[in-house]
Amino acid sequence: MKKIKHLRWYMILLVCSITIINYLDRTALGIAAPTIMNSIDIDKEQYSWIVCAFQLAYTIGQPIMGFFIDTIGLRLGFAICAIIWGLATMGHALTGSWQGLAFMRAIMGFSEASVIPAGIKTASAWFPAKERGIAAGVFNMGTSFGAMLAPPLIAWCILFHSWQFAFIVSGSLALIASIVWFIFYRDPKDARHLSPEERHYIESGQEKYLAATKKDKVSFTVILKQRNFWAIGLTRFLAEPAWGTINFWVPIFFVETLHFSLKEIAMFIWLPFLMADLGCLASGFVAKFFNDRGFSLVNSRLLTFTIGAIIMMTIGLVSMVENPYLAVFLISLGGFSHQLLSTVASTLGSDLFKKNEVATAVGMTGACAWSGQLIFNLFIGAFVHLIGFGPFFIALAFLDVIGAIILWIFIKEQKIVDEQPIIIH
Repeated sequence: MKKIKHLRWYMILLVCSITIINYLDRTALGIAAPTIMNSIDIDKEQYSWIVCAFQLAYTIGQPIMGFFIDTIGLRLGFAICAIIWGLATMGHALTGSWQGLAFMRAIMGFSEASVIPAGIKTASAWFPAKERGIAAGVFNMGTSFGAMLAPPLIAWCILFHSWQFAFIVSGSLALIASIVWFIFYRDPKDARHLSPEERHYIESGQEKYLAATKKDKVSFTVILKQRNFWAIGLTRFLAEPAWGTINFWVPIFFVETLHFSLKEIAMFIWLPFLMADLGCLASGFVAKFFNDRGFSLVNSRLLTFTIGAIIMMTIGLVSMVENPYLAVFLISLGGFSHQLLSTVASTLGSDLFKKNEVATAVGMTGACAWSGQLIFNLFIGAFVHLIGFGPFFIALAFLDVIGAIILWIFIKEQKIVDEQPIIIH
């Protein structure tokens, strides 16, 4: 059997490609929304319910999908999830009402919630601890790439045929992705193309005390009792509103506050997502920089998160600057810093939980993250017409700093003495 050199990187690129499709599918509605609203007579209030259906289902779905993947296995579990969200995406084309769209978005959101737990679990299984952050950053780049690719693809499909055709095309990509994943993905222990040298490199670089036996059962209760879960969950609750703001409210801010034309929006809306991709990639390298210089793995992650939180403080100036292009730069810097620290927060799940718990734990902290995003979005929707965007950007400047403080105070790092974990308070 021919061995493939650096097989672990092919595996993480496979996850990245599926993540691109995942975020392309979820972004398709926003691009097609004006056409759909005119086509089937949906008003803004009804559209908000459609959006909320996805967000609520995604929030609930993350811990359940993580548990599902941990229980039946990453290869089969993630393939099933991709099939479900692909069919739900295609199902958008069959609806003729806002209720039908909301139903399809809920199914889609519930199944799409599998992507982050699956990606982190892949990085945990295939990479030594020192490279895990880089691997997580690589797959997480798919979130921004998908958001960047959606506008031209969906717009072309609508112009070429119809908005229904756009969802058929994007949903079909998920079905293809599920087949490719099931054919090519294998856990390291089952990968026949993995060389002995690379297998040894992966296994020797992983924390032995996080290995799980067949007797170890995945349990929500066990995870909920762990202090590290609450530290990461609270931090992600505070961090995720920034990403929701960039995705859902920045285009409106461009129009209403910066007075950008449609042409100017098209010219600049992709910049925060490009910077977000760079933040994903930088996250692992920054943590590795500190780790290579003597800092522990977890402390390296916390230092990286803190740097991201400090950079994020510049987003508080967005509504204060007069130059609109400087405001775009500050928002883009916010995208960079959010993905820098968000990737760290997600990766901590693979550093602090057993291998059989990783997807479940990451899904549970992801539910905390999306709860924060949903609540913050509701506040913006209720009060932005009264107080403007300024107070919300200022709030985003400090939320991640609070999150960094929580991590430094409450995270318990484990040190190894004769292969036994010692808890360091």
